[in-house]
Amino acid sequence: MTAYTATVTVRLKQGVLDPEAETTQRALERLGFELEDLRAADQFEIDIAAATADEARERVVEMTERLLANPTIHDYEVDLTEQ
Repeated sequence: MTAYTATVTVRLKQGVLDPEAETTQRALERLGFELEDLRAADQFEIDIAAATADEARERVVEMTERLLANPTIHDYEVDLTEQ
């Protein structure tokens, strides 16, 4: 078995209301920062042991789709690194 760390970034899909990001963007603009757009995201780091990187990725994707993200309203990215 090989140890891997998966970093899962979950964010709302484009077009889904993101009140946290809207509030943060307005606050940054009031502070004088200029920006085009801002989106909030959640990030999870998962340490996992698996026989192969493909197996580790499959397991992390399953975890993400079953609990960490709602595929109807969220997009997600999985970055996998060997420890």
